[in-house]
Amino acid sequence: MFSTVLIANRGEIAVRIIRTLRSMGIASVAVHVEADAGALHVRLADHALQVPRYLDMEAVVAAALSSGAQAVHPGYGFLAENAEFARRCAAEGLAFIGPPAEAIEAMGDKIRAKRTVAAAGVPVVPGGTADLAAWNDFPALIKPSAGGGGKGMVLVRSAAELPEALASARRTAEAAFGDGTLLIERYIENPRHIEIQVLADAHGNVVHLGERECSLQRRHQKIIEEAPSPFVTAETRQAMGAAAVEAARSVGYTGAGTVEFIVDGRSGDYHFMEMNTRLQVEHPVTELVTGLDLVELQVRVAAGEPLPFGQESVRLRGHAVEARVYAEDPARGFLPTGGRVLALREPSAVRVDSSLAEGLVVGSDFDPMLSKVIAWAEDRSAALRSLDRALASTTVLGVTTNIPFLRALLAEPGVVAGTLDTGLVERVLPSLELAAPVPGEVLAAAALAFHTTPPARDPWEIADGWRVGERAWTTWRLESRDGVHEVGVRGLPDSGAEVRLPAGAAHAAPQVVEARAVAEGDELSVTLGGRAFRFTAARQGETVWLGREGQAWALTRHRIGDPGDRAGAAGAGDGVVRSPMPGTVLLVKVAPGDQVNEGQPLVIVEAMKMEHTVTAPLAGVVSELPVKAGQSVDMDAVLAVVNPEE
Repeated sequence: MFSTVLIANRGEIAVRIIRTLRSMGIASVAVHVEADAGALHVRLADHALQVPRYLDMEAVVAAALSSGAQAVHPGYGFLAENAEFARRCAAEGLAFIGPPAEAIEAMGDKIRAKRTVAAAGVPVVPGGTADLAAWNDFPALIKPSAGGGGKGMVLVRSAAELPEALASARRTAEAAFGDGTLLIERYIENPRHIEIQVLADAHGNVVHLGERECSLQRRHQKIIEEAPSPFVTAETRQAMGAAAVEAARSVGYTGAGTVEFIVDGRSGDYHFMEMNTRLQVEHPVTELVTGLDLVELQVRVAAGEPLPFGQESVRLRGHAVEARVYAEDPARGFLPTGGRVLALREPSAVRVDSSLAEGLVVGSDFDPMLSKVIAWAEDRSAALRSLDRALASTTVLGVTTNIPFLRALLAEPGVVAGTLDTGLVERVLPSLELAAPVPGEVLAAAALAFHTTPPARDPWEIADGWRVGERAWTTWRLESRDGVHEVGVRGLPDSGAEVRLPAGAAHAAPQVVEARAVAEGDELSVTLGGRAFRFTAARQGETVWLGREGQAWALTRHRIGDPGDRAGAAGAGDGVVRSPMPGTVLLVKVAPGDQVNEGQPLVIVEAMKMEHTVTAPLAGVVSELPVKAGQSVDMDAVLAVVNPEE
């Protein structure tokens, strides 16, 4: 067995691998780029070495050799499905904790993979690889031949959409995987996405560990996964499992891998989609229902050990559900977010695979996934309830996340009933309240937090509003995503005060309520009119962050004279076009002086391997264009100015 393993990855998967290595008595070596020097995986590893980039194969191999590691675990993403990297490890005498390079090549290339499994008798989706621009069977799905994770996949519903879709998919594929080769397939409307976990050793043993339901997706990105599937019967599981095992055998696979299928939710017919030659993000749900540690099994197989069990020993017990916590803003079209984690609360009653820590800066260079919350129970309904409670007790302040969206999705009738398909999320999105007004108690709590000051030595400095006669109100103008709110406070929050809430905060007219607020560390207890509320609170300059029941609100002090339309949207009525997210300018599609129409694409901004096209807010002439391709931009940075037509 190895004594030292280098982890060629970052974030929550690196942390998760370190946990298993420690339990096995194996020393862990982390690699990191300069920006990740203070990351959690670096802090937890036994040793850490800096590399220029996570995709720098030579630097990673050199780090492994200099650290004395005997093996490299690639995690998922980055170099995990890079056959050349697997070969470089082998050439240097390092065990690659994954399949052989030949298997990575066979299954990593989706085009070759389909041919290989079809020859083994596994059903595949009809598609093509040559002359993609001439494809005429719509709707169709464009996919990068290399890579996975939904990146670069584009749904095309007509021939008119095809040229731009191909260009976008190719750009994303080249940026994410270094390979712009594409394929196109017939798009099966609203199927279920079900995958089979396989394990194989170098002694000819191959088993499957049942299925995972991954149908809850948005733009081909998985959101919530579960095991087992509420749709799959024992007979279907056996048939799909056998097909997955044959797919693995067909390429001489070893280690952990996942065979993904598109399943017709009416007929139950299934078609091979792709094989991921690595550990999957959603592997914890399989671990919880089988009682197996997949990372430990990966390590043991890579060390030459046979699998310690056969197919007849695999049993699925109970139900597990996983939710992915992303740094993204559902109210702004799920655009990536960022910032410094000011306060963090993660649940202890369920499993949490997380890269988060207070003080961590979340940037736009990497995938937006921050953590995974995974719940297990004896049955599906209990597991869903457990996951919802866990998300409600998760608080991340300083970075906007998708947690409220996850909770809303878990409560959807179709999700509760298990009648899932890959189109369900898009269909229910319009009915989800993703941009709800800030509740009155949150406005009150923020105003009380601003109003609270350290005890003053001079009685004239006490902010209690005392005057000769009636006490005066202090008005706090608080800006949130839904505008500027004027909240009045008089008195001292810790000994008794009054709060005047504006109309619209859960009542039709302004309302005055008795209030009290007590801060203990980063906990803020507020009583309003006899009702008690408890928040996690953090202050960042002129902004107060408040969190409760999985939600988080940022309220910024808005001083008189500040712009009433603090930048937020990608385009504004005055013609100023701003970046909707922190990221990098990928493409500038106009030049100063160009005449543009309303809605015409101006700039493409990329963050975390996702593209966002910023369009002209009105018809006119491009008068300013202060950005260029390759330039980093902050959220709300000015990208262009369009002067209206006269």
